[in-house]
Amino acid sequence: MTIPTDYRPAPGLLRERVILVTGASRGIGRAAALAFAGLGATVIVHGRDETRTAETYDAIVAAGAPEPARVHLDFATATETDYGAFAASIAESFGRLDGILHSAIHLEKLMAADALSEGAWQRLLKVNFLAPLLLTRAAAGLLKAAPDASVIYTGDSHCAVPGAYWSGLVAPKAALIAAMRSQAEEWTQWPGLRVNTIVPGPVGSPARAFTHPGQSPKALPAPAAILPGYCFLIGPDSRGISGTVLDCQP
Repeated sequence: MTIPTDYRPAPGLLRERVILVTGASRGIGRAAALAFAGLGATVIVHGRDETRTAETYDAIVAAGAPEPARVHLDFATATETDYGAFAASIAESFGRLDGILHSAIHLEKLMAADALSEGAWQRLLKVNFLAPLLLTRAAAGLLKAAPDASVIYTGDSHCAVPGAYWSGLVAPKAALIAAMRSQAEEWTQWPGLRVNTIVPGPVGSPARAFTHPGQSPKALPAPAAILPGYCFLIGPDSRGISGTVLDCQP
């Protein structure tokens, strides 16, 4: 799936909506959180690093957007109870949730599948596969109660052609896409609720610098360049679209 290359979100597109962005302390997650706030959303900024999460929070406030909130939770060690408490805190503070962008990611050094330790596999699966599903499940009541709600999972372009040494990342991401498609079918009884996956493609982000340390960030698009796709999927313009994969760089 692609969107028109000239798509531009209307001013105030996300006004009066509450949107959670995980992994919002850096890279694409931070850029998306700032963009959503700029369109009027009250953004819940999630991150593992309290200092960087606070920086995103402060940037939103400085821009004059609706006052955000921030939550710190390490998905690599989070439990079912933690996810339930996370969702409960959103319900208590806001009474609603209109969208989630799952942008948090965990990376391990690229290596062959038979060289990855059990511990590495556990971390990769917990953050990149289980965390998005468990957090969405915990918040499902709020999402189903919203008149128009959107959940976005993040995929990876290497899922199409994995190549050597990418199994640790693409296996959880490919599984997440499969789960998303099933979830979309399961949610058809809630017409206002949709779920999709976005594939950002190569951008100048900390994740890209980790997997491709020899590549100059200046040779790649900045995270801001792919935000129209994120704004499209999280907002009302994508109503009725569910179970799809949106490639930001076709």
